[in-house]
Amino acid sequence: MSVKKILMLVGDFVEDYEAMVPFQMLQMVGHDVHAVCPGKKAGDTVKTAVHDFEGDQTYSEKPGHRFAINHDFDAVDPADYDGLVIPGGRAPEYIRLNPRVLEIVRHFSAAEKPIAAVCHGNPPNKRLF
Repeated sequence: MSVKKILMLVGDFVEDYEAMVPFQMLQMVGHDVHAVCPGKKAGDTVKTAVHDFEGDQTYSEKPGHRFAINHDFDAVDPADYDGLVIPGGRAPEYIRLNPRVLEIVRHFSAAEKPIAAVCHGNPPNKRLF
């Protein structure tokens, strides 16, 4: 398997395991993963959330871990990446309003590069692309 360069778009209150697990697994199999967040740089962190169904009519939300950003958002050139990961949680609700995030996602779509979007990371309709 050849090493791929993967971009992961996160933000505060990204779903904990939807960010942590793909990030760690992609690295475990040898890929280079850059986790970025609008307005943040390498060394910063985002708060994560854990949502769970516990018998109520909707899910509960609990604090998760701090997820480390390892690359500067402003330095991202989407042409440098082979794939994109967008974890769910509450982060996609607001980062999808960021014009640069939209530009990045549109690049991956137009170039027909793989996009892995989990739960709320999926667009509500196709207008995003």
